[in-house]
Amino acid sequence: MSPKRYTFETMVGGVALFDYDNDGFLDIFFTNGAAIPSLEKTDSSFWNRLFHNNRDGTFTDVTEKAGLAGIGYSMGVAAGDYDNDGFVDLYVTGLNRNQLFHNNGDGTFSDVTDKAGVGGIIPKLGKAWSVGAGWLDYNNDGLLDLFVTNYLNYNISNAKLCAQEGLPAYCSPVDFLGTPNILYRNNGDGTFTDVSEQSGISKYVGKGMGMAFADYDNDGFIDIFVANDTFENYLFHNKGDGTFTNVALPAGVAYNAFGNAIAGMAADFKDIDNDGKPDIFETAMFGEGFPLYKNLGDGQFADTTAASGLAALTSRSTAWGVGAFDFDNDGLKDLFTTNSDILDNAMRLAHRPYPLPNRVFRNKGDLKFEDVSTKAGTSFQVPAPHRGAAFGDLNNDGKIDAVVTVLNGAPEVWMNRSQNQNHWIILKLVGVKSNRDGLGTKVKVTTSAGSQYNAATTTVGYNSASDKRVHFGLGSAAVIDAIELTWPSGIKQVLKNVKADQVLVVTESAQ
Repeated sequence: MSPKRYTFETMVGGVALFDYDNDGFLDIFFTNGAAIPSLEKTDSSFWNRLFHNNRDGTFTDVTEKAGLAGIGYSMGVAAGDYDNDGFVDLYVTGLNRNQLFHNNGDGTFSDVTDKAGVGGIIPKLGKAWSVGAGWLDYNNDGLLDLFVTNYLNYNISNAKLCAQEGLPAYCSPVDFLGTPNILYRNNGDGTFTDVSEQSGISKYVGKGMGMAFADYDNDGFIDIFVANDTFENYLFHNKGDGTFTNVALPAGVAYNAFGNAIAGMAADFKDIDNDGKPDIFETAMFGEGFPLYKNLGDGQFADTTAASGLAALTSRSTAWGVGAFDFDNDGLKDLFTTNSDILDNAMRLAHRPYPLPNRVFRNKGDLKFEDVSTKAGTSFQVPAPHRGAAFGDLNNDGKIDAVVTVLNGAPEVWMNRSQNQNHWIILKLVGVKSNRDGLGTKVKVTTSAGSQYNAATTTVGYNSASDKRVHFGLGSAAVIDAIELTWPSGIKQVLKNVKADQVLVVTESAQ
């Protein structure tokens, strides 16, 4: 934190949960900032960090050996196997510096940014301030493409300095112009082509922070939701011919129920009410409430924030990271938010606390939620300036854990200790005709209690990347009647009479 309160200081950091060495256990990667005003990682305190999971509840810092210290002022991270070699790679975003790290398969990574052509350059504007990124196969060619959310048109050399009540304060994003996002198409030879213009993505200038992917209209092509800060949200509908159209306004997700643009931070794009259609949950700022958009089908969404109880539960909080996961394995996806005000001197300037505790909202069914944060443990109530969050099962016990970053503080690793006898299954997908990670695969699980739906994605929340494996809570069902998979290739696969409580590897069939 500098005396001049540069806007980017509030924006780090991201976290990724991914198995970099294929030992079956999730490892943890964190992004980190840099010295100010040079924006260089002048010593090891600014390094990005990779921690290896020792499988006993501890982690070892392997950053130096892995070659992942990074350069510049880093923001977010995306995890995905872009070259289908079986090892997950990393893309790190930042202020004027984006990096692609290829996983060499021997515990080390190589910076291939220049060769790949994914440095984050916006035509006519130059180097972007990229906040987040995510891997997806938008054209279903079996290769993961890369979507990058860009934030403000900002240069530290002439950045506007702001003050409130005579005190230095972080400027509002409304004081700056926005920038277009970037879509890189994977060429399959280790290089990418910037298709932002020809795809239609670049004509929409916004202030992108979080993003999430889902095939919301079930037409077989993945779509993109972008949470914009103090600006209307974008929902990029994939037309299937390499182009996208922003349909957020007619779809009902550009603004909240009051017709206002919100300070959109992050989103998750999953089926929360088990009707087979992915919904959108978005984090926002104090006084706005965190919108929940129910997918009605036919390309329409309804703002159900008030009806779900979330308006009352979230309107007096600011949140960054978010995840929709079934934390108690009862068959319903719950909601986790990482909370903190934006201004470090918020109490003086806005009469509200800067550090806030994280929150967990339990899904009661029928799209109704209750705040169970006070039951999540004494340590869970400790406030902090939380930012990014990633989700996954760190110890393979079938319960989804969370790793949360803290601005200028130690991260938090939340192990899920839910006490119940509910069953579960985790699917590790291996694409053959589809991308190796199986990202974009839609999964329907049917038990005696009914059906529920999920999809493979690592792009969840703010600045972060979650476990690529697909998790389902199964309640009292010890056997799954059917698991139906629809791969990005269009191949459909059905598994029957599957035993619960296991991490199951599913390889795409050849049909």
